[in-house]
Amino acid sequence: MDKTTVFAVAILAYLGVLTALNVARARKVKTQDDMMVAGRTLSLWVIVFTLICTWIGSGTFIAGAEYAYHAGWSSLWLPAGAWIGILVIYFLAAKIRTFGQYTVGDILEVRYGKFARLFGAVAIVISFTTIVAYQFRAGGYILNVVSDGAISVETGQIAAAAFVILFTALGGMVAVAYTDLPNGIVIVLACIVSVPFVVLFAGGFSHAAAVLPASHFAAFSEDFGRFPALKAIGYCLSTLLLLMGIQSMYQKFYAARSAREARAAVGVWILGTIVVEIVVVVIAIYASSYDAEHALGWDARAMVLQAARNMVPLPVGVLLLGAACAVVISTGMNYLLSPSTNVMRDIYQRFLNPGADPRRMAALQKIVVVAIGFLAFLMIFVPTVTKSNISVLQYSYFAYTIYGVAITPAVLAALVWRRATRLGGVLSIVLGTLATLVLEVVVPWAWPDVMLGAPGAAAAGVFGKDPWGIPGIFFSFGLSVAGLVIGSYLSPPPKPEELEPFFGRARG
Repeated sequence: MDKTTVFAVAILAYLGVLTALNVARARKVKTQDDMMVAGRTLSLWVIVFTLICTWIGSGTFIAGAEYAYHAGWSSLWLPAGAWIGILVIYFLAAKIRTFGQYTVGDILEVRYGKFARLFGAVAIVISFTTIVAYQFRAGGYILNVVSDGAISVETGQIAAAAFVILFTALGGMVAVAYTDLPNGIVIVLACIVSVPFVVLFAGGFSHAAAVLPASHFAAFSEDFGRFPALKAIGYCLSTLLLLMGIQSMYQKFYAARSAREARAAVGVWILGTIVVEIVVVVIAIYASSYDAEHALGWDARAMVLQAARNMVPLPVGVLLLGAACAVVISTGMNYLLSPSTNVMRDIYQRFLNPGADPRRMAALQKIVVVAIGFLAFLMIFVPTVTKSNISVLQYSYFAYTIYGVAITPAVLAALVWRRATRLGGVLSIVLGTLATLVLEVVVPWAWPDVMLGAPGAAAAGVFGKDPWGIPGIFFSFGLSVAGLVIGSYLSPPPKPEELEPFFGRARG
């Protein structure tokens, strides 16, 4: 049996096991609580691995590898923001679980009113649908490498989309969380085991320095943009803001058995996340050094996948490719379930049918999952048909930014700042969303001349150009925070009963 056949059989077997687990768990989905928060029954270790799987997606395995291929060690700026964010979340996890609702929209409405909930839901759906879209693309890369080119990236992304949509629609949070348990174990184990083999195969620890350009070892790669330090900090800020306010993480806390277990899970989660994200960068850098030395022409986005196929023993390669499949499936499922929950909870149940039957809600959400999944597929299918450049890194940066600036400031203020008011929260969400759409979508299309990148850099297309050379996240985040602060001080302080769900009953 040749290598390609072994990989294909192993991946199909793994997907078969996950399918069996999913179908078994799907039978337990009866109500809204089951679909959205797994009946609030998740144990500590289930939460740990589902948190790892939610965060470690193709943004790490594909975008992170693409980033490391072009920027070297300075690509660690991207995941570093998340590590800081997890530390902040550690101190908020228990409060989030105690609040115990379903979506971030629940927090937004209690503090800022129904329009904050509505506008927040729109921003979340835009962001998370984009994240799901590039999971499908990543699935295409994986199947292309596993089949040694027999399956095209375009065909592979169709198969990945169908699989993720079906899985999520079947079982909701029950299926997502318990599918993440084996996925998370595979991801962590595969990454740790693969590193020494990749480094040795490439020629040892000193090999990368001998082959790769000096810019790969700089704190701020010269290929980043017009202002490399600002670009690096912008990437760091995008993951920091996303992590601190991301709804799919909050849903896991809501699904925990207790506030204590939710907080304990975060403590373990940060260790697993740091290990996996550093290891992926190491694999990508040494794979790229081997590729550069031997002029193999590997796709920058598939460095980890090529390492699995060509640089490690066959059993380890199977494990690493299995991990790549796991991240696409688990992250795709998590980010597809989350916006469907927003549509059902924050729009349908809140504005259209407040008295909806919980069983009917679960059935309708399955339809919404399919609809959002199809929209996500179109986001990647249309650029494929038009033969536009598709960078998972750029897709992820846009998704992280719109969520981080539109949702996170308002959510964190709701949890920790008593003076935040309804006007401030709504202004923050609206200004953050509009500013991101204008700077990341409208300006590049309407005024392309103001978009500046790294002068003469070959990687300029990878890292993208920015308005006047300054990453748009600084403008949009500044407007979001300004709207929050100015709006809050221009309006009366919130009433004690509005603060009680977050800060407890005021003394005296």
